[in-house]
Parts: sequence; structure tokens; C-alpha cells
Amino acid sequence: MHFHGTDIGKPIPSYQIYKGTVFELVDQAVDFVLSKISRAVGTRALGPQAPVEYELPREAVAEAIVNAVAHRDYTSNASVQVMLFADRLEVWNPGELPPPLTPESLCAPHPSIPRNPLIADPMFLARYAEKAGSGILDMIARCKQAGLPAPEFRQEGGQFVQRLRRPTPQVTPQVTPQVDSARNLLNQRSLQELASTLGLTLAQVTPQVIAQVEKVLDVTAQEAKSREELQTTTRMIDREHFRKTYIEPLLTAGWLERTIPDKPTSRLQKYRLTAKGGEWLAGAKKGGTK
Repeated sequence: MHFHGTDIGKPIPSYQIYKGTVFELVDQAVDFVLSKISRAVGTRALGPQAPVEYELPREAVAEAIVNAVAHRDYTSNASVQVMLFADRLEVWNPGELPPPLTPESLCAPHPSIPRNPLIADPMFLARYAEKAGSGILDMIARCKQAGLPAPEFRQEGGQFVQRLRRPTPQVTPQVTPQVDSARNLLNQRSLQELASTLGLTLAQVTPQVIAQVEKVLDVTAQEAKSREELQTTTRMIDREHFRKTYIEPLLTAGWLERTIPDKPTSRLQKYRLTAKGGEWLAGAKKGGTK
């Protein structure tokens, strides 16, 4: 679940239910979180692959979700809940820590006591987890290296809760003119519409996000384009991130449409601008005047 604010409340802007193997559950949940948080792509100065850094360390996010899936109480009908708020990520799983572990003891060296050995073993063999009891300590270290507060752990109503604090947005005098300039191109209504379409908060609708959406809509207004062509136009490397962050929300909102709607995964699939998407694009180019 992805909430734009800091509290649980309906309607839930983005809500997914995942099923599958334990590996699929982890992969899908991690991908969901990463698709909703900010990321920075570096340069190729040190190698052929441009480094990618997320606002929350990927390893810490994955560790929290692996912990929940591997150690949950499977006799409970409750589900693991991965909830992303404006200020934090929380992962809830049914069950309690096995004695003698406590939430406080997790922050110091501690033994590995798997609740579900038949699940923990294959996850260890597939390198999703380790058996040294150091996963939580690695999570703490990753967050500290990223300049974030240490993760928090607690027991609440039969649930074990892991909390990772998101970074506090910083606006400096150096970047303010750029942000203001980009946002002045859109009126408040257009910004809110774009944020709602992409499942973001207004604070997350950065100049880069605005520019990427305009590029996608602009090129598809001229002729239908494939996903590869759109990704090349926007210079985005991560295929899944591009698909889930831009293509799918724009399709759901009716700003784009498939040229082969009956076969969404066709290798010949292309995307074209709709009248609704064209209306928003025209408003953006006119400074938000619709």
C-alpha cells in the first residue's frame, strides 16, 4: 500500500495484492516500494553501468521484506503488509519474535533463530537471506551510510513491525529557482492531476518527472511508439521502473492507449496519445492554462 500522507486512510492511492512463491512475493514487494520512491542515476565515469541510488537503500528495503516473509506466523490468516507513507516505510508481519530475542536485542549482535526453517533454508540458498543473524545489523548499517535514522522495530498487537524512515525533503536556495521555474509552467490543477495519475505526492512531482511525462506524451502525439522507443527518448535505463512508474499509470489514467489492446504483451505493441492525454499536454505547454 502506498499512502500520500503519514496515516493509514482511505481511499488508498495505490494498493496491490501479491501471490506466488516466497521469492516472487519478495521481488514484487521490493519492486513496488522502489517504484514509488525517488532515485538518482549517476554517471558512467567508473564503469559501463550507471549507478542507481534510491532514497531508501535497496538492500535495507529487501531485508525488511525478506524478514517478514521468512519469519511470519503462517498459522495466522493475516497478511504481510508493506506500507509506504510520505515519511516512512513500514513492514508488518503476523507473529512475535522467538525467545530470547526482543526488538531491542535486534540492534546488537544476536543469534539467527528462524521461525520457519523450511522457508529460511531455500531463501538462504537463493541468497535472499543469511544464517548469521546479521541481516538486521546490515540493514541498520545501510541506513546509517545513507544518512538515514536507524530502522525501528516493535511488537504491536501480535504483529512485528519494521520501520524505515524516509529522508526529510531538503530545499536549498540553489535548487529552488529550478523547481519554481518548472512548476510555474503548470497550474496547481495540472500538477495535482499529474501527481494523482502517477500515484505521487505533489512534493514528488519534480521538474524531471514533469519533463519525462511531457516527452512521453509529446512523441506519442506524433506517432505510436514502442516501449523501447519511449525509454530511449526519456533516457531511462531501468525497464521495469519506466514501465511501472510511467507507462502503466498513463495507460490506467487514459492518457495513453495501446495499439494492440487485446494483446498487451505483444512484441509489436506500441502506445499512442489519447484525447485526454493531449488535453493535459496542451495545458502544460501553455503554462497550465486549460
